[in-house]
Formats: sequence, structure tokens, C-alpha cells
Amino acid sequence: MSRSKRPVITDDFKKEAVRLIATSGRTFSETAADLGVDLSTLTRWKRQLHEADLLLGPHEDAKELARLRKENEILKRAATFFAKVEEDKKTVQ
Repeated sequence: MSRSKRPVITDDFKKEAVRLIATSGRTFSETAADLGVDLSTLTRWKRQLHEADLLLGPHEDAKELARLRKENEILKRAATFFAKVEEDKKTVQ
């Protein structure tokens, strides 16, 4: 009696499956059924890919936030400087 081999599921297939969840507007259950995988398997792939993505480091949103914080700090310092200059002008007059 021979056992049937499971098909090899590539990382690209897993990524595409997870992308379908986010973009297709279909539920996890519907997507899992369409792809012929268990719901728990699809859920696990999504969790694993999400965790791997988080471990890659800062994303564009985080970089943008850091840049905006630096700009905000510069603007605060400039506002303080010019407020002091205005105050000094008033005391001289």
C-alpha cells in the first residue's frame, strides 16, 4: 500500500494565499476552501508571514514617522528661537 505524497507548497504559494486574504474581499474560510487548504493552515501562514515581516526591521511607515518627528523638533526649536528674537526686539525698544 503506497501513501500518496503531499504536494510541495512553496513560500510563494503561501505569500500569494495570504495576499488573497487581504485583497480579495473573501473570508479566510472561503479563501482556504478555494485553495484547498485547511483554515488553520491558512491562518498559521498569515501569522508566520506577519511575524517574519515584523522581524525585518523598520518599514516605510516607521521611517516616515521618524523623519516627521525630526522635522517637528526642528520647527519647535525654530519657533522658540524666533519667539525669543521678537521678545528681545520688544525689550530693546
